[in-house]
Amino acid sequence: MVRPAALGLAGVACCLGVAGCAQFNKALGQQQATIYFQSNTPVAFKLKVRAACDNLPHVKAIPIATSVPLSSAIDVVTYNTTGAGLADIARLEECVNKYSPQVQGVDVTDSSDDS
Repeated sequence: MVRPAALGLAGVACCLGVAGCAQFNKALGQQQATIYFQSNTPVAFKLKVRAACDNLPHVKAIPIATSVPLSSAIDVVTYNTTGAGLADIARLEECVNKYSPQVQGVDVTDSSDDS
């Protein structure tokens, strides 16, 4: 005879397993673009680029860490590009390339990259 408490615990465990899989799948679909600058680029300039390219479709600047000095927190500018297509990424690259030569490059990665 199966006890009701055991059934309840089994149900909770099953729900936790499904919720864990959902979180895992959500993490797998993440994509971001990192903008690299020359080492002597002022923080104000990086913030300008960050703001200028933050209004593109499927491109949202990742919040700046507040636990470290701004000069350290904004070594690079990172955008969440989850759901962005090739055209969205091309628009982002076009936007940041307007700020050359201080912008050294754009690196687009997703959670499936082995880097």
